[in-house]
Amino acid sequence: MRLAITSALALALAAPAQADTLIDNVDGMTLDATGGVDRFTGLLVGDDGRIVQVLRRGDKRPGKVDYFVDGKGQFLMPGLIDSHGHVMGIGFGALTLDLSETTSLAQAQAKIAAYAAAHPDRPWILGRGWNQELWGLGRFPTAAELDAVVGDKPVWLTRVDGHAGWANSKALAAAGITALTKDPAGGKIERVATGGKPTGVLVDAAMDLVEKFVPTPRPEDRDLALATAQDLLLARGVTAMADMGTTIEDWQAYRRAGDNGTLRLRIMAYAGGTEAMELIGGPGPSPWLYDDKLRLNGVKLYVDGALGSRGASLKAPYADAPHTRGLRITSDTQLKNLMSRAALDRFQLAIHAIGDEANAGVLAAIEDMSATYTGDRRWRIEHAQIVDPADFARFGRHGIIASMQPVHQTSDRLMAEARLGPQRLTGGYAWKSLAATGAKLAFGSDAPVELPDPFAGLAAAITRQGPDGQPFGGWQPQERLTREEALAAYTMNGAYAGFAEGRFGRLVRGERADFLLVDRDPLLATPSDLRATQVRQVWINGRLAWDAATARR
Repeated sequence: MRLAITSALALALAAPAQADTLIDNVDGMTLDATGGVDRFTGLLVGDDGRIVQVLRRGDKRPGKVDYFVDGKGQFLMPGLIDSHGHVMGIGFGALTLDLSETTSLAQAQAKIAAYAAAHPDRPWILGRGWNQELWGLGRFPTAAELDAVVGDKPVWLTRVDGHAGWANSKALAAAGITALTKDPAGGKIERVATGGKPTGVLVDAAMDLVEKFVPTPRPEDRDLALATAQDLLLARGVTAMADMGTTIEDWQAYRRAGDNGTLRLRIMAYAGGTEAMELIGGPGPSPWLYDDKLRLNGVKLYVDGALGSRGASLKAPYADAPHTRGLRITSDTQLKNLMSRAALDRFQLAIHAIGDEANAGVLAAIEDMSATYTGDRRWRIEHAQIVDPADFARFGRHGIIASMQPVHQTSDRLMAEARLGPQRLTGGYAWKSLAATGAKLAFGSDAPVELPDPFAGLAAAITRQGPDGQPFGGWQPQERLTREEALAAYTMNGAYAGFAEGRFGRLVRGERADFLLVDRDPLLATPSDLRATQVRQVWINGRLAWDAATARR
């Protein structure tokens, strides 16, 4: 029976699991195998959630389908893939204290005090998102400045990039951190100049000294965080995410959601280290589960820290701190040992490298490993923010994927200029240069470090400008991408980077029907309009997964 259903929500509620669906009267767009634009007006989706036919203007429509959706001329585009994010971090970030929009220390202190007063039952005050650069401090905040607003219980707040933590005196005491505590390998305890007393900020590996004392979330807390993250991601048009740093507890939450039918987002998981990799995957990557919604692809490793906390490992000293070149979290020998352990069982390697020295180290390791571990490895370098131009060509070898985040360039611009000085800026966030070597670009957000907003990322990729239109003409404008290149990095390239090509990422016959209905054409909108794109509906596997009309406000 052919049902004319104009409300997609009604379809989602009424449609049985086995049904053919025709989505028609749309202004549809996808990318073809070469990255060119393919326009269409309808999709026929089979009962397995895969596309049976892509229909163009003038094509004969099926004579009989189970369900019909009138798109009413709306723009339809592929679901967007965030190739680097932290699913549970997004959920927990939304459920705890968020300081990402604070613009001064005083404003942050007021927000911390208000949050503590509103949650008197919590044994620790936890949160994230602070950024001393936005506060204009010229230094890190201190434990004393936290004690002034919350002194009766431990407070632990991670920096916006996740590579530093801010503790009050209670938290330092709970962790037993004193002037006698040594810096761990790959980490740093910020200290006062005389006496070595900890100031309250711990960088990179030193964060573990506090975090091992933070109360562990319960399974039900993780389930709530996952549900929250899915709502936030779907609302922005993200239908799949590469989850970087998956723990066994995270994986079990994903499996629970898959088992009970509440896993809507596609998750390509990368275990947080080789121990988690072994716990989750055992002898190798997992199979695709729940209609291609979940797979353990590989492992995430760290080589250095972040630029904002001066933990990124540079070849030359920081321009604004000439006494340091940053931190190496993992030495060259350790890195190769960990890579060998993962590659031996064909786990994919996703390696965090931000500074030019760190990137050069990872490139050298990949070059060494490729002789032994042959085949389709798809080595990934996560971030690749600062690269020595002399190393650009090395990205084109061995099928290396540059997994990058366009919004980092716009939000980090002024800080990067201060950290690097003018001489090294040509190697910063060099999307076009890396792509020109043959490296495949896969774009993401690093959420919750940045908002998981792919439309803001698309606008940044094609302009090299922030939301304010600055700087005029774009920052290092030679690195701008075309709209098609940027869209490919958020769709088909993201699927390829996660060994998911042919499953999802394009709207073509045989792939999963993951698509968005949006209020404007992303290939024609101005950059400011592109940032303002409104997602009206999200469909995953041919089923409505999110609807703006009924979403909780």
